[in-house]
Amino acid sequence: MSVLYYFLYIWPVEISQGDSREEKQFMIKRWALITVIFATILYFTSGFNSFKPSSKYSKSLLIKSESAYFFPSQNPLEYQILSAPYTGKFFIGFKNALAYKESQGKYHKINTLGYIGKYQFGAETLREIGIFNSQQFLQNPHLQEQAFLALLAKNKWDLQDEIDTFSGKTIAGVRVTESGILAAAHLGGVRSVKRFLYSKGKRKCRDRYGASVRTYMRDFGGFETNSIVAQNNPKVK
Repeated sequence: MSVLYYFLYIWPVEISQGDSREEKQFMIKRWALITVIFATILYFTSGFNSFKPSSKYSKSLLIKSESAYFFPSQNPLEYQILSAPYTGKFFIGFKNALAYKESQGKYHKINTLGYIGKYQFGAETLREIGIFNSQQFLQNPHLQEQAFLALLAKNKWDLQDEIDTFSGKTIAGVRVTESGILAAAHLGGVRSVKRFLYSKGKRKCRDRYGASVRTYMRDFGGFETNSIVAQNNPKVK
């Protein structure tokens, strides 16, 4: 407060009482320099206020895997209403994680065994869900997404008893969940999953690249797949 009083009342008097024009100019320049320094100090010291989180951020954004949601949804557009870029254990997270494991999410991927697309379908599996043109399938991302949903619905139908029986149990060190079973079925088929479950993990089912039913059941466990409706013999239109 005393510094401000000095600038407002004392300095103007001293300037007006200066002995010469040169002294007045020198005093004005010095006064201007001190004013700039004072303003700079005031600016920086006022900028370091303690941070307090805003109350507008809801604790609901701190999402845990065991929480209840209005999701999952088979429509990715519905996730745009979320206020955080989070897929976590939602169905879209399951889809993205499995696609990355299969092909790094590439729609035009063809592996050395002839499996194709983002989710690495074989020709026989495609025929089971009503797709007979592999080249058309490879060039059509929407068709690939529909095929993935159809296969999930089919596998869920074929494995419903196993999902009901084994979910929540631990087999070969893996906690069995619906999403883990569906992911494992995508890798090795329904029969491989059943062999693994009913043998209590003793039958090690692997594909030609070494990926195992057990690994998929572990890595993709705990995702929300409740939105997938089990269907007997679904067809992609």
